[in-house]
Amino acid sequence: MAKAKPSSSASKQPQQQNGGGHAAVPSKLARYLDPEASWDKDQLLDAVHWIRQAVGLACGLLWGSVPLVGGVWIALFLAISTGIVYWYYAYVLKIDEEEFGGHGALLQEGMFASFTLFLLSWILVYSLAHF
Repeated sequence: MAKAKPSSSASKQPQQQNGGGHAAVPSKLARYLDPEASWDKDQLLDAVHWIRQAVGLACGLLWGSVPLVGGVWIALFLAISTGIVYWYYAYVLKIDEEEFGGHGALLQEGMFASFTLFLLSWILVYSLAHF
């Protein structure tokens, strides 16, 4: 019985450090806005990819529901998507883009998948809501 007490206090110690598991989630999300956080290339490219997917879905749903048509709106989506990604890594994270392959690698990450999701959601919402 005496040996069980040290192991139970040892098992409580990691929970106190992590906040019981619940405090770790906000810190993981806060990391995406922390300019002091350390990033490796894969982590940053994943973050940029998923930001771009969210922008593609949001713009596609908005464009389809408004109903907007024409190539100007495709160009506007590309400009918005690229601008948000650039703002994120240059001004929010304040990283040196050369460490991650330069502007080209960061700005094209997830572009094709995001463009596909944008077109799919735009066409579906437009067709379902306005025909």
